Amino acid sequence: MSEIPSARSEIADLEGYHSPQVEVDVRLNTNESPVPPPVGFFSALADAVRTLGLNRYPDRAATSLRSALAHRYSLDVAQVFCGNGSNEVLQTVLLAYGGAGRTAAVFEPTYALHAQIARATGTRVVTGRRDDDFALSADVVRSLVDAERPDVVFLCSPNNPTGTIDAPEVVPAALESLGEYGGLLVVDEAYGQFSTSSAVDLLGEDRALLVSRTFSKTWALAGLRLGYLMGPSWCLSELDKVVLPYHLDAVKQAAGVLALGYAPEMEERVAALVAERERVTSALRELPVVVWPSAANFVLFRPGVRSGSEVWQGLLERSILVRDCSSWDGLAGCLRVTIGTEEENDRFLVALRELLREGTPEDGI
Repeated sequence: MSEIPSARSEIADLEGYHSPQVEVDVRLNTNESPVPPPVGFFSALADAVRTLGLNRYPDRAATSLRSALAHRYSLDVAQVFCGNGSNEVLQTVLLAYGGAGRTAAVFEPTYALHAQIARATGTRVVTGRRDDDFALSADVVRSLVDAERPDVVFLCSPNNPTGTIDAPEVVPAALESLGEYGGLLVVDEAYGQFSTSSAVDLLGEDRALLVSRTFSKTWALAGLRLGYLMGPSWCLSELDKVVLPYHLDAVKQAAGVLALGYAPEMEERVAALVAERERVTSALRELPVVVWPSAANFVLFRPGVRSGSEVWQGLLERSILVRDCSSWDGLAGCLRVTIGTEEENDRFLVALRELLREGTPEDGI
């Protein structure tokens, strides 16, 4: 057999970022909405699809969708960019502002795809460390930025997979340090609508700040793959040079516009999920586990009497799937559970209690 082509050397050691997809009764591993969009959304989308003219290419500028998002956030349409999920949005940023000879900074433990996408685009990655409670201080950010002068800095707030939010002074401190030489700050707010804290209010044409969000979580459209980025127009205009033509199909654009019309319903769902999150957190605190406060739609915890992997397997055997974070940087033994419906959460808690009771030594043994 002749020699086969090899992939680029810088991705040879990379592994794909994939969550297990297993048929189970209760799926609480990928932070999706536990319920579909409102019924009215589907009928409205069906009507819209009939008028799209799918034999023609879509509006390559996604004007209607970007205008609707700009209106929601009181921005100019030129300050909004849309893509096939927020991961594609972040990849587009690194295609324009990363690459060979450039550096991206992340603060572990955090969303693994920030570093993954950076390396896949040939961008060097430097790492800072969060505190033991997963908080991130402005001093840690300044120190790394001053030492490494990264071209792009990624923050994630609420942070995935820990659920923590960054202190208010972190973003201004990062912008100040990056402004000394022309670095770019990207704040990933995929879970921002579950929190009372956001960097959106800091956006402006005079700041090298980008904020990414998604329709996958609060808008219950994970299967659609639709995300967006907000920031200064001079920055977003560079993304048009690297994004593929007609990259956002007409159905996604129509669905996004329609979804924004259901904002009150979605906000009610967010409030319900936040209440469930607090209930699940309180229940976990009564068990032999370490649990961290969360401002997202998931909770991170570490079992105390059995290994995280054992508990994960035991839950799976009970047809409940959560995320095993045991092998992630700084998260040995940790599991992450998505907040589901009340019934799903109850089933998870009952199963977890059983597993932890099985792992507790009997008195006198």
